Amino acid sequence: MSTSESPHPYAHLTPDCVLDALSSTGLWPDGRLQALGSYENRVYQACLDDGSKVVAKFYRPGRWSAAQIAEEHDFSRQLVQAEVPVVAPLELQGSTVHQHAGFAFSVSPWRGGRTPELDDWDTLEWIGRFLARLHSVGAQQDFVHRPTLDAQQMGAAPLQWLLAHGDIPPHVRPRWQAACEAALAMARDALAQTPLRAIRLHGDCHPGNILWTPVDDNGQGGPHFVDLDDARMGPAVQDLWMLLSGDRRQRSQQLSTLVEGYEQLRDFDRRELRLIEPLRTLRLIHYSAWLAQRWQDPAFPRAFPWFGTEAYWLEQTSILLSQVLTMEEEPLAI
Repeated sequence: MSTSESPHPYAHLTPDCVLDALSSTGLWPDGRLQALGSYENRVYQACLDDGSKVVAKFYRPGRWSAAQIAEEHDFSRQLVQAEVPVVAPLELQGSTVHQHAGFAFSVSPWRGGRTPELDDWDTLEWIGRFLARLHSVGAQQDFVHRPTLDAQQMGAAPLQWLLAHGDIPPHVRPRWQAACEAALAMARDALAQTPLRAIRLHGDCHPGNILWTPVDDNGQGGPHFVDLDDARMGPAVQDLWMLLSGDRRQRSQQLSTLVEGYEQLRDFDRRELRLIEPLRTLRLIHYSAWLAQRWQDPAFPRAFPWFGTEAYWLEQTSILLSQVLTMEEEPLAI
């Protein structure tokens, strides 16, 4: 059975396979590997004979086409050329994407860092400028092969998959379905009624995908982006709202600071503020389907043991009903 047909696509990705894959690119790993936190793909830190470190990312078979992976790499290369600090894949033997044992993989330089302190206003403002620079590059051209963030792909399709395949307890299913359909209808209407310009985005800009290094005497340091795996077309606000937390007042203050930094370099369309809760709603629906679709991967039951329980679906029902009420409110003010 090939890796693309196997219910456990990473069953054949042994440490020896990872080391052989790295060797096939002309690198010389010394045998030390460390698995990094990633579930959709498999990512390893590898030490090389010369003392340096690289990060090898093995794409989940069947998720992205070769053209979609190439667009991710082209975007990261354009960001580097514009001096936007991202971790881009290395070009080895004339290519940034490689094949080994049925897996597509890339190799990037290792970069350390910690999660940024998002309760610090200077940090938030810096990240706002950082996102503006990324979006300025993203707006220069469109993705051709990568998807666009919309209600169909991120909400309706995951909902239909869950209804057809998800193991939702029968006595909970009607309540969850009603809440999900109501929330999805409001999210879809909000996106349809809001004029927006879709640009190339990071797509999954949560705090874990921004690493922070201390600023040295030469002014080097600050934030850098990792993991453009979910890069897609969509509204700019998609890359801002996942950095918000706390109550409404706190989120409003955080958003104001992000936009203040953003607008030092690029205009921000305030009409997109009304999309924050609709986009959050779509992510909630998509997340449940993502977990269910990946449940045959042994890494998922180990990492998310609470998924699929009655308590999970009841909690999701409550959250989606809360989203309906929240989407009826005025958007965050900045």
